[in-house]
Amino acid sequence: MSDQPSAWIKDLYTRPATTTTPSTEIAPSPKRPARSAAERLRIVEEYDSYPMGAPERGAILRREGIYTSQIAKWRKLRTKGALAALASQPPGPKPAPRDPLLDEVKQLRLEHARLQARLAQAETVIEVQKKVAALLGTNMPSTTPDG
Repeated sequence: MSDQPSAWIKDLYTRPATTTTPSTEIAPSPKRPARSAAERLRIVEEYDSYPMGAPERGAILRREGIYTSQIAKWRKLRTKGALAALASQPPGPKPAPRDPLLDEVKQLRLEHARLQARLAQAETVIEVQKKVAALLGTNMPSTTPDG
């Protein structure tokens, strides 16, 4: 045996490592395309233009990335005449309608707090005036009606 390493060992040391560790990053899920009502209607009409069981129907579903259940939902909405419901909706819960009474209560509470602050300020001014009058030895005019 010779002291020289064999060719495959030389190759092992000169080759870059091909083993890669799998990424621990989570890939974001692809977003579903938001389709307009006209586009949904076009898909339903194209799907319905082919006879039942035709391979073209499956091709449409694959091309658009949808399921037959979506076609069924869109078809129901179309027959109801609810084209507005075919339009894409924002995800999440529907916002609750605003109650005008709650808005009025909020406004009245703010006004009440503002008036309470003014009253407290006015009472402080009156107390200071009374103390100044007492220091000067003058009588303050009576605020009672009988006077």
